[in-house]
Amino acid sequence: MVLGAVLVGSSAAKLASSGTSRAALSTFGFTGPRTQGVVWAALIATELLLAVGVVAGSDVAALLAAGLVALFAAAVAGAMLRGHAGAPCACFGARSTVSGAAIARNLLLAAGFAALPLLPAGELSTDEWLGLGLAVSLIACGALIVAVLALGREVGMLRLRLGPAGALEVSSEGPTLGGRIDLVERFAAGPHVELALAVFTSRGCRVCDSLEPALASLARDPLLALQRFDEHEEAETWETLRIPGSPFALALDLDGRVLAKGTFNNLAQLESVLAAAERRRAEHGFVEALGG
Repeated sequence: MVLGAVLVGSSAAKLASSGTSRAALSTFGFTGPRTQGVVWAALIATELLLAVGVVAGSDVAALLAAGLVALFAAAVAGAMLRGHAGAPCACFGARSTVSGAAIARNLLLAAGFAALPLLPAGELSTDEWLGLGLAVSLIACGALIVAVLALGREVGMLRLRLGPAGALEVSSEGPTLGGRIDLVERFAAGPHVELALAVFTSRGCRVCDSLEPALASLARDPLLALQRFDEHEEAETWETLRIPGSPFALALDLDGRVLAKGTFNNLAQLESVLAAAERRRAEHGFVEALGG
């Protein structure tokens, strides 16, 4: 059970730091994201399968596990001979490195697995079989939980690296930035409103339809006055303002100055228009204060 848990722990550590453990395979000559991904997945699957076999009392699984861990020891030793001492190996998580201690640990584990078939065997009772089945199930559930958490972490890290793309702001599309337009007069601005947001949509536009919940949410913001302009019902307005297509957004201050604009496809991009408008409004206010 203990040695089986060691194999599960090794797999869980690789899953928890999937990006680091995949990259660490370059220490052993596996280069290229695709090759590293295949080898990484094969190692995890092999360790989990052997863990189940070892916990179930299979002598074959124990000997195979001993061979696998001995192979790990040889790989680490080879990396050290090539001058990679201290390089990441991710054997047991992101902090594992190529070292003499790692070789000794793997050799000790290999000896432990090899000794399992020499232990006296006995028939298991029904309760013991049930306990064994429960233990294997718990190990599998634990591995699944770690895998899900690791996947969530990787997705989160990917989103942090990429970030939401901003709206496409092209200077030749729409009214001129910094210019004033009369469109702001069509907004019903409340006492706390600071910005006016004109959203240009079209009938039959699937992206526009998918944005309805987001627009409804923004419309409830007391600091924002939001008005929609349909391409067919407001054709003259579209033509006058040179709107390139839908969905398109204009952010105005209460004097009608165009602070930001852009084509957008999701809420994050629409919020980038508002963020740009807030920044430019603050800059205008600062300049005016200095001029005063």
